[in-house]
Amino acid sequence: MANMSSTRDAALHPGGAGCALLRTAAPSSSRRTPRLPALSLLLSVMLLARVRPAAAHPQCLDFEPPFQPPWHLEFCKQYEEFGCCDQQTDNAIAERYWDTVEQLEVEGQELCADMLKEVMCQECSPYAAHLYDAEDPYTPVRELPGLCFDFCTEFHSKCGHVVKYLTENKRLQDTAERDTSTFCTLMDLSDQDYCYPNVLKTQDLNGNLGQVVEDRKGCLQLCLTEVANGLRNPVLMLHSADETHRMFIAEQLGFVWVYLHDGSRVEQPFLDMSGEVVTTPWLGDERGFLGMAFHPEYRVNGRFFIYYSIEVNSKVEKVRISEMKVSVHDMNMADPYSERVILEIEEPAANHNGGQLLFGLDGYLYIFTGDGGKAGDPFGKYGNAQNKSALLGKALRIDVDVSSSSGRPYRIPADNPFIHDPGARPEVYAYGVRNMWRCSVDRGDPVSRYGRSRIFCGDVGQNRYEEIDIIVRGGNYGWRAKEGFECFDLKLCHNSSLKDVLPIFAYSHHVGKSVTGGYVYRGCESPNLNGLYLFGDFMNGRIMALEEDKTTGVWKERSVCMGDKKTCSFPGLINHHHKFIISFAEDEAGELYFLATSHPSTTSPSGTVFKFMDPSRRAPPEKCKRKPLPVKVKGKRLPFVPRELTVLETNEKPTRPPPKKKKLITRPPPTSRRVKSTTSPTEVTTSATEVTTSAAEVTTSLTEVTTSATEATTSAAEVTTSAAEVTTSAASVSTSAAEVTTSLTEVTTSAAEVTTSAAEVTTSLTEVTTSAAEVTTSLTEVTTSAAEATTSAASVSRSAAEVTMASTVELKLKSPENKALKQWRKSKITNNREATAQKEKNAQRQKSREGSKKTKKVKPVVKKDKVKPKAKQTATVNSQSNSQKASRRVNVNTMHTMKKKKKEKTNFNVKVNRTTRNPLQVKSKEDTKAL
Repeated sequence: MANMSSTRDAALHPGGAGCALLRTAAPSSSRRTPRLPALSLLLSVMLLARVRPAAAHPQCLDFEPPFQPPWHLEFCKQYEEFGCCDQQTDNAIAERYWDTVEQLEVEGQELCADMLKEVMCQECSPYAAHLYDAEDPYTPVRELPGLCFDFCTEFHSKCGHVVKYLTENKRLQDTAERDTSTFCTLMDLSDQDYCYPNVLKTQDLNGNLGQVVEDRKGCLQLCLTEVANGLRNPVLMLHSADETHRMFIAEQLGFVWVYLHDGSRVEQPFLDMSGEVVTTPWLGDERGFLGMAFHPEYRVNGRFFIYYSIEVNSKVEKVRISEMKVSVHDMNMADPYSERVILEIEEPAANHNGGQLLFGLDGYLYIFTGDGGKAGDPFGKYGNAQNKSALLGKALRIDVDVSSSSGRPYRIPADNPFIHDPGARPEVYAYGVRNMWRCSVDRGDPVSRYGRSRIFCGDVGQNRYEEIDIIVRGGNYGWRAKEGFECFDLKLCHNSSLKDVLPIFAYSHHVGKSVTGGYVYRGCESPNLNGLYLFGDFMNGRIMALEEDKTTGVWKERSVCMGDKKTCSFPGLINHHHKFIISFAEDEAGELYFLATSHPSTTSPSGTVFKFMDPSRRAPPEKCKRKPLPVKVKGKRLPFVPRELTVLETNEKPTRPPPKKKKLITRPPPTSRRVKSTTSPTEVTTSATEVTTSAAEVTTSLTEVTTSATEATTSAAEVTTSAAEVTTSAASVSTSAAEVTTSLTEVTTSAAEVTTSAAEVTTSLTEVTTSAAEVTTSLTEVTTSAAEATTSAASVSRSAAEVTMASTVELKLKSPENKALKQWRKSKITNNREATAQKEKNAQRQKSREGSKKTKKVKPVVKKDKVKPKAKQTATVNSQSNSQKASRRVNVNTMHTMKKKKKEKTNFNVKVNRTTRNPLQVKSKEDTKAL
């Protein structure tokens, strides 16, 4: 059995048999299991089978969870509600399907088309990763989905001949042609629940498909990704809403760091208040840098606000709320000299310091303070929280865009609830608060805007209960009269004027002991989480969720737990976190995070930021893409290096591609009886058009040859005129004439060869024209033109053979070398005339010296560039010798020119053949040389 499994892996994963051993497979089951009748099976599922939704692990071939396509699918319609394909992928599968179907005969299409579509559409299945063995980044992907044995047997009988078009795996192709049993053994999966079509029928896999995975106790299983680490008690993370998608993370010590969209951190801090902030390394010290909020118009005005603990004269402790501005020189650094104090509140104790700042959608700044510390709010008759004249234990609201007439750096909004109450501070928006730790504003549903502008807070309890509240204008949240839903101070609790606002949720200290308020999820990447309020507990590290019943307004608890190893088996995901949950956060796109540490001290760099991720469903691809504005970084960037161990024990996202898509060649049309063609009609028409173009080029070239011949005739006339001048020296060049005649004979032979080549070209053109005529009747005119061009070429060839010696010589006179030769000839004629005159003078002198015994030699006058004749030699002989040299030069130049012309003619033939793209007309190198 082990050998068979290895053989199957090796066949389905070409070149990756060894890698297949890395994958932990589920226990193998029998290949062919007995099937119960439909009624018995239904009863068994209803009465005996227990639903185990946690066993499901939907996953796509890109190692991500499935999604709901934004639009319906035209081809793989069975997965348009939930799966792994969007419209683009669906269209690509359809295109490959029709390319494959075109390879089949009509009978094969009718027999196989439906099953072929089923198999190809498994790339869209929400369990595609299991069908293709792509659950982890180590195992090579199968080229065909895993098919259950019975389905595979039917598929092989109907579509076995199609396998060669679906895969390049030679073994699958061979077994598909001959052996059903071996082929289906290779196609089977060891886990019968995941092979097709069983994967559609398994209740455990399809019962809650697309919903958040729950364990046996109903706990929502979520996974995490690590975003930042090495932080010292990170107390908050927020964005500046300026479309840069930067995140600002503050440490309790007073440092604020900038994290860029790519995960890197700017080396220098955005803000350093460590010299002003009061805090200690003691575990659980609540003082320090506690709050921060960016102005809604921060992108324009650069204003932000901070909340931190200070000590005055080493005696009095206060909390200070200040305004600051970003540096005009660096967008990643605050101006340290821009601080303007907005408000200071004295703290009677070191704990319960509050610390939340936020801007509501109304544009006002909300400030959440603690009750002053110690236990039971012992300050005054009713405590600070119930005393509306005190600023402690309150939710304050102020307008920081306008200064008041009394000199305060802020104004009281006109609709604050106690603005006209002489016994209350006008800043008070709500009261009866113990120590609200982390509040947030609900963005509202992305579509309906339901819940928009609500403010959620987690209020830390005393001894028994922790609570979640929604802040309303003028609301009394009960402390110290109540703690959660129960009475804390019995006397105050039974006061009929209390009229407190009850929390939407409270939990006892058996569950947790210090609530950390969170956010309502309104992001894009995890649609299943929309509307859930996620929060946690600092002391025991528990993450919880609340879901609202919109009809009744009641909030119901949903337990949240980290997914098991199978649920979080995606690249880069982790299923654990540090115990002490300090804060929650929301980025500019609405995705949720939380900040936790393993050691809650301001000196311990164990703080980490985690991001929530739903492994059961994601948003459609491209929907959540962000385009952040560029950020100018003047200093260094520190790249993010993850430390947490992921479920797959690797922090690198796999780059292994999905299954290969075999490219098919378009099926050729039926062959003709007359012409065996391997190209489609479209290609033939294109070739015919190219032939027509080539024929036009040939005609143009022949026209150019005719023009050249006309020019040669004109040149011949000019040579004839010059011949009269040469007649005088004809006697001196008679010997050279014989040699020139021989050269002309060779020229004539070369011309004959050119004529033969032209005839071959003509023959080739005739063949091309004939082929084109069989393809379309419209090429008849082109054939006629080509024939006329051929006749013209023959005429030109005959004319070239009849060109006289003088015309040939004159054609060569156009080159620079022959021009020099012409000048030399003229000079030579002059020399001959001078030699003849000198000869006559010498004869006369000889007659006058008849009595002399010895004849003296006559030395002619030697001029530069002229021949020196001897006394007993005639000028004719000298002229004859020079003429021979000239003739040889003419002969050499003529042969050189003819060879060059011959080469040009050969290249012309090749060009025509390449243009027409007709393999019958492309001459080999040997044929070209023969020309």
